[in-house]
Amino acid sequence: MAETVDCVVIGAGVVGLAVARAMTMADRDVIILEATGAIGTQTSSRNSEVIHAGIYYPRNSLKARLCVQGREMLYAFCESHGVMAKKITKLVFAANEAEVTYLKALQHYSGSNGVPLPWLSVKDVQELEPQLKCEAALLSRETGIIDSHSFMLALQGDSEANGSVLALNSPVISGQARDNGVELQVGGSESVTLIAKTVINCAGLGSQAVSAAIEGISATTIPPLYYAKGSYFYLSGKAPFSRLIYPLPGAASLGLHYTLDLSGQGRFGPDIEWTDSLSYEVDPMRASAFYDAIRAYWPDLPAGALRPGYAGIRPKLQPKGKTEQDFVIQLPQETGCSGYCALYGIESPGLTSSLAIADYVVKRVA
Repeated sequence: MAETVDCVVIGAGVVGLAVARAMTMADRDVIILEATGAIGTQTSSRNSEVIHAGIYYPRNSLKARLCVQGREMLYAFCESHGVMAKKITKLVFAANEAEVTYLKALQHYSGSNGVPLPWLSVKDVQELEPQLKCEAALLSRETGIIDSHSFMLALQGDSEANGSVLALNSPVISGQARDNGVELQVGGSESVTLIAKTVINCAGLGSQAVSAAIEGISATTIPPLYYAKGSYFYLSGKAPFSRLIYPLPGAASLGLHYTLDLSGQGRFGPDIEWTDSLSYEVDPMRASAFYDAIRAYWPDLPAGALRPGYAGIRPKLQPKGKTEQDFVIQLPQETGCSGYCALYGIESPGLTSSLAIADYVVKRVA
């Protein structure tokens, strides 16, 4: 027998949990369906844990708007909920004279997004980070780091305090669009049929598969999915920098940068590897390219100082070599299904933007 419910959020990553929390705060009854046995096991927990300022994204794009808004919301949330976060700042540098022009363009670009970045000369940089070799840099004062798992637990706590229910090991197997919502067949230890007035697909790497499994969702509304794997290597020994260090961004990533966690552990990455599989193993052989890239801006990197860390996979909406795509947030008028919303390509800055993404969605469906 089918059970009629108010709202289903698919996916208990950082965005799904934020959306569920916002929906419960709008007095909606929410069930969160998570295919795995724990919250945030994929993209949400396999990233740099950086709170981004909103520097890189095209003006008026969802990434630009929601990152800037989400960053402020996130710092306030961490303060009110006791989540560990630190506004540690970041340098984005030009490695040589040829890159200075691009760094100036980035400064202008960032300013148009409402994120001013002071220019630093070589002397200025040396005073802040003596071990960084570069021609010039920009200082991002709003960049920070966060304990992402504690953040997700706080989102879950708020959501459950407002009445939501989290169902782990509950993958969506199939579904059907209905005039009054969406019928979902949910797997797990016992198969369950739910008829929901509102369904919000926040399944991350699985968003396209979930939508494709629901009869009545046109395939033309579902964007393609490409896996971009990024590996990280930990740094042994004393951290060389006191803040985050980023090269100029590449076509599909922010470059092989230096970050550190709240305990002070330094790490480099991610690189980018286009792949067809969800494998999170870090190939130790990739360290060679890491050493070459890092020594271009930190010549004193000791041999043997890098050890394999972890890897994450970003849900890209464009293949290798193509222009970076914006977040895709489809409301029922775009999905063509009453009450069905779908989020695609929520990669960086998805963690930073999560509260703003939730606000954006809920204002339009709640």
